[in-house]
Amino acid sequence: MDKNRYCVIMAGGIGSRFWPVSRNAVPKQFLDILGTGRSFLQETFRRFLKIVPRENILIVTSEKYDSLVRKQLPELLPGNLLLEPQKRNTAPCIAYSINKINEINPEATIVVSPSDHLILDEDVFLSTISSALDFASHHNYLMTLGIKPTRPETGYGYIQGNIESKVVVDGHTAYSIKTFTEKPNAELAKVFVESGEFLWNSGIFVWNLKTIMNEIKLYLPDISAQFEEGRGIYNTPGEAEFIKNVYANCDGISIDYGVMEKTDKSWVFEASFGWSDLGTWDSLYEYNSKDNNGNMVHASDSMLENVSDSIVYSEEKDKLVVASDLKNYMVINTRDVLLVCPRNPVKFKGLITDMTINDLEKYQ
Repeated sequence: MDKNRYCVIMAGGIGSRFWPVSRNAVPKQFLDILGTGRSFLQETFRRFLKIVPRENILIVTSEKYDSLVRKQLPELLPGNLLLEPQKRNTAPCIAYSINKINEINPEATIVVSPSDHLILDEDVFLSTISSALDFASHHNYLMTLGIKPTRPETGYGYIQGNIESKVVVDGHTAYSIKTFTEKPNAELAKVFVESGEFLWNSGIFVWNLKTIMNEIKLYLPDISAQFEEGRGIYNTPGEAEFIKNVYANCDGISIDYGVMEKTDKSWVFEASFGWSDLGTWDSLYEYNSKDNNGNMVHASDSMLENVSDSIVYSEEKDKLVVASDLKNYMVINTRDVLLVCPRNPVKFKGLITDMTINDLEKYQ
């Protein structure tokens, strides 16, 4: 296996759009929502082990999830768990990881991936990532994996490729990027899909270490300078204290907005391997099988009368869920919360906000 291949798995999100199953204390990436017997994080780690040496896989997460990661991934090397003292979005997360890798292997080529995505065709996924890593190892491109859209989805970001500037890599087409659009409305998403020029932004990046370090230095000089001051400190007992000070002073910004949307080295690598970020209950509904009335049911036992196009999800075993006269609703049952509301993202988001207003943060 190529010793210059590295993988950075980002596992610091709180997964609020999967409340009440996903909580601040144990968010989505640590849960087995799909019933596979493994959490999203465990699945992601297992998947990358097939193409990246174990000693080259790093996990970046919040300090408060330290014990969760170590419990779920006992095979992870202790020094490969990067703990963020504060939320600072993806640019500082990536700056931290690449500076740490640079102390070990300046010739590294890196795939950066979220920890909680669904991959249906794993073989194609691994082949695609391998091709992108090999290409990035000797090209100064910053690549995002772009997924061929199957519908006008409004919950994803879109990337427009430049059809006049492209290369073919092992059967995959990569385009220089013309535009990024974050979560368009339904009408615009339809236009994007019909044009054939737009891909879903997967949030998975592939690049060589030298290129991403140079581009962060160019477009985010303050963040770059702060993390580069740690040379000689990374991978030593002084790393944690150094990172604590850096995170207290650095800005929070996404790598997309801070670098990818500004650099002329930004490319999109077209892919299709059955992908979903499974970021919401509706995306889980789309993925799962439904009964004859269009209901996604995950419960020990249920009795549904005149219920259609709804989500019925209960974590408790040996509990009967009974519902009647519901259309397009969510019924989510956990040990300490019962959620009943329309399948409406705006309404759902409002309920999350209202919990804070009503001093119910203990349930978040």
